[in-house]
Amino acid sequence: MPEWHALCGSPDLQDSGLAVPFDVVYGGQTCRAFAIRFQGQVRAYINRCSHVAMEMDWQPNRFFSSDGQWLLCASHGAFHEPLTGKCSAGPCRGGLTAIETLERDGVVWWQAQYNLQPVAF
Repeated sequence: MPEWHALCGSPDLQDSGLAVPFDVVYGGQTCRAFAIRFQGQVRAYINRCSHVAMEMDWQPNRFFSSDGQWLLCASHGAFHEPLTGKCSAGPCRGGLTAIETLERDGVVWWQAQYNLQPVAF
């Protein structure tokens, strides 16, 4: 059965603002992930460009374009749709790897699944 893990308070995610980073084990490797809010909805993705396996943020926890409408890959210039992770422009090989999220009672949660687990400390 999938487990839910608390990530942050709802106010920590502002529309088209800074992301909240977190670590996951994905494909047997520890990876960075991030959560964002866009048009009032929370989404989370593995912080890995779909073109080449590199982190995407152009500054720590900054993924949005200057107009706040796209998630950008700082290394390759790809544009991703914030609500779906779909690559819409630039070098693309699929889209971003989504992580299931839930927002309830002022807390944002993410779901661990068979291929995505929290990092054990």
